[in-house]
Parts: sequence; C-alpha cells; structure tokens
Amino acid sequence: MKSIPDTRKHQLARQAARGLGWFSIGLGLVELMAPARTARATGQRGRESLVRSYGMREIVTGVGLLTARNPTPWMWARVAGDALDAVTLASRADRSSAGRRAAWALAAVGTVAVADLASAMLSQRANAAGSASTSREVRDYSDRSGLPAPPDAMRGRALTDFFAPEDMRTPAALRPFPD
Repeated sequence: MKSIPDTRKHQLARQAARGLGWFSIGLGLVELMAPARTARATGQRGRESLVRSYGMREIVTGVGLLTARNPTPWMWARVAGDALDAVTLASRADRSSAGRRAAWALAAVGTVAVADLASAMLSQRANAAGSASTSREVRDYSDRSGLPAPPDAMRGRALTDFFAPEDMRTPAALRPFPD
C-alpha cells in the first residue's frame, strides 16, 4: 500500500470532514423535521422522540465537523453515533415488516459507518503526521532569565531608586519612636 503524503492526507481528511458534516446536517434535519416518517421507514415506530434526538445529535456533529479546526474528535463522534444507531436498529430487527425495515436501515448505517471509520482514521493519521512534524520545533529558552540585566547588575537597584508612595508608608502616628 502506498503512503499518502502528509499534505494530501490533510486535504483528504478536510474534504471528508466537510462532506460528512453536510451529510450529518442533512440527515439530522430529516430526522428532526419528519421523525414519524423516518421512524416508520426505519422500523422504529413509537420511537419518534428518539429519532428526533438522534437528529439533533447529527446536526451538532455536522456543525462540529464544518467549524472545528481539528475535525478528528467530531469524526469519532460520528463513529460513536453510528454504533448507537446500529444498536437501536438491531433491537428492532426481526422477521416482521418493521423488523425488515430496521434490518435494511441497519445495513445502510453499516455502510455509512465504514466510511465514517475510514475518515476518522485518516484524519487521526493526518493529525499525527502533522503534530510529529511540528513537535520537532522546540525552542530553547534556557539562556533567558526574564530580567532586563544580569542578576549581579540588578542587585541593590530597587533600594536606590525606589521611594514608597505616601499612602503605602506606615502612618506617622504608628511609627516607632526614635531612641
């Protein structure tokens, strides 16, 4: 298998994130706006609230994919959402008419899950390659002290040119008497 250059990996990961982001938003809008129809089509009748909440999850994930500087966590969120969808659909898959619709929906989710998993892995590899190249640039600040001059040159300067403001001095009434 050929190795893909790091810049190409970043481009592919970005394009995948953008495509999956728009797909998530579209799917989420369908689930949010037509939960009864979506539930019926996927064999989930009676779970309209669950379908609506999954729609919100899809929209949030899609927006995250489109706006994040690093889309990798959002890609993994899609993979986790696919697992959740698969468990939900599998719980209704049986030989009934609704169960067959759930099984078909499960097959569709499985197909999308493969794309999501491949995209998440590509994005993670691209980030690892990118961070490895930037982590080599380590700046050395060991020769800096934070002081404007060497410590020996600074010693005693504060005492020679500093006078405490009147409001920071001990009031005259509280000063000790001279001996």
